[in-house]
Amino acid sequence: MAVLLQIKNAHKSYGEQVLLDGAEATLTDDEKVGFIGRNGAGKSTLLRILLGEEELDAGEVIRHPKLRIGYLRQHDPFLPEETALEFLIRDSGQPDWKCGEIAGQFELKGAYLEGPVSKLSGGWQTRVKLAALLLHEPNLLLLDEPTNFLDLRTQILLEHFLRGFKEACLIVSHDRAFLGATCGRTLDLSRGKLTLFPGKVDAFLEYQAERREHDLRVNAAVLAKKRQLEEFIAKNKARASTATQARSKSKQLEKLELNEIEVDEPTAVIHAPRVDPRKGPALRCQNLAIGYPERTIASGIEVEIEHGSRAAIVGDNGQGKTTFLRTIVDSLPPRDGTVRWGYGCDIGVYAQHVYTSLPMKQTVQEYLEYQATPGTKTQEILNIAGAMLFRGEHVKKKISVLSGGERARLCMAGLLLSNYNVLILDEPGNHLDVDTVEALAEALLEYKGTVIFTSHDRHFMRRVASCVIEVRDGRVVDYRGDYEAYLYQVNKEIDEGERALAASKSGGPPPASKGAKSSDRPSPKDERAIRKEMSSLERTIQKLDDQKKEKNDSLMQATDPEEAMKLHEEVTAIGDQLTAAEDRWCELQEELNEY
Repeated sequence: MAVLLQIKNAHKSYGEQVLLDGAEATLTDDEKVGFIGRNGAGKSTLLRILLGEEELDAGEVIRHPKLRIGYLRQHDPFLPEETALEFLIRDSGQPDWKCGEIAGQFELKGAYLEGPVSKLSGGWQTRVKLAALLLHEPNLLLLDEPTNFLDLRTQILLEHFLRGFKEACLIVSHDRAFLGATCGRTLDLSRGKLTLFPGKVDAFLEYQAERREHDLRVNAAVLAKKRQLEEFIAKNKARASTATQARSKSKQLEKLELNEIEVDEPTAVIHAPRVDPRKGPALRCQNLAIGYPERTIASGIEVEIEHGSRAAIVGDNGQGKTTFLRTIVDSLPPRDGTVRWGYGCDIGVYAQHVYTSLPMKQTVQEYLEYQATPGTKTQEILNIAGAMLFRGEHVKKKISVLSGGERARLCMAGLLLSNYNVLILDEPGNHLDVDTVEALAEALLEYKGTVIFTSHDRHFMRRVASCVIEVRDGRVVDYRGDYEAYLYQVNKEIDEGERALAASKSGGPPPASKGAKSSDRPSPKDERAIRKEMSSLERTIQKLDDQKKEKNDSLMQATDPEEAMKLHEEVTAIGDQLTAAEDRWCELQEELNEY
């Protein structure tokens, strides 16, 4: 295990804003680390420092002599009319067969590989950039929000690639599902300090909450003891017969210490628009065709969305999700058929074509006051503004000086202060940090109106979606399943494609899918062996479950950080064993069911 990068006593400030304040961390060659923190905490700045594009005010970054960093570029490095294959050859200096082999890992073949890269969607261009990264053979990948604007299929391909990548990774992302699937450790940047946690992001967030609860309980007990001692000392210090006891209690009082609990960073507080619930169809599309004068994207659309639904519009990039949304809100005329909204539908839209046309002369606060339902209190307006990162003097900013991300957040804040009973949201989480996305999900779950939305954030989709509408291959249809079922189907298609690719390389047929039934029934002896192994596994599962509960209890009581980290690693290891045992039991159960 070699140390690739070491950050020591790092300091970095911009004016009065302190991003790094004595920060320290060590990255080794055998780990994939998810890098999290609030918007504006300094994550992208630290990546630029690691790349050598910025310098620290104080401290140092120690790099291994054989460190080779691969950085996923956000800008487009392609030449006009250059094909993906030509770019890979030019960028890497590798032969065409090697470039084609690596490109195949990202399903880049045929017209996608040999056609102009400028004609590809953003998701496919990201696949080209990832293939280029791999061709340079880096031993540390730095990825800054790699899933932004990637469709689900490309996200899953990227996950597969990262899980198979044998070198180190540092990944900045607000997508908890993506980090959970790819990173075994978590690096948190908060108040200028770096904390490297030996576990996944969900475990880290849970650990943070548990530690805070533990410290609060300990402090409450210490404060109660302090009050008890202070009362005793006050009553007895002046009396000769009890003065000695009072002095003894004073020494005890001096030794009592409170655990330091940092004041919470501002937390997003979001309330959904208050509307009355309605029944019946909110939207009905009949024989609808969508697209542009030069081409039709999808036709024969028969979709009905009920009031109170939270409909997730899913599909790969370029299939027409945004075109469908633009058509139903009448910013794009239908090519054929009809779009009918139910009686009394009041529609609010969050989409790029909306937040690029905000009134430039208004300030943030003026815009929100204009958008808010009459009678909304100023404090509520400021609370929503703060949740969207407009705090203090930022509410006085003119819209004309806001960045694209700030305008997007402002548009979202305006919607949430309104009384729309239908919300159309196109990628609402793209410019929000993980805490604000979570707060938005909670608000939409409480909302009594109808939500029609797209998102590439699987954690958000799982939480919010109550029904799924798929845009694919020129059709828009009700998926007839929940989001988990849709995820399973996409994963299955990708797995089958990867098996077929592996078979084509080896020259053999695709391997049989897991769970394929055998035509021969096993002998009673084989069946007894399966049941015996299942019985043994059940005892193992019970034992591991008891051990995990015991270690968790110890973790909750631990006060020493090193001891807590060690206990967490033990809990994680037992959890992995428990998962493996449960998976094996399920496999054996499937075998029995097949006979």
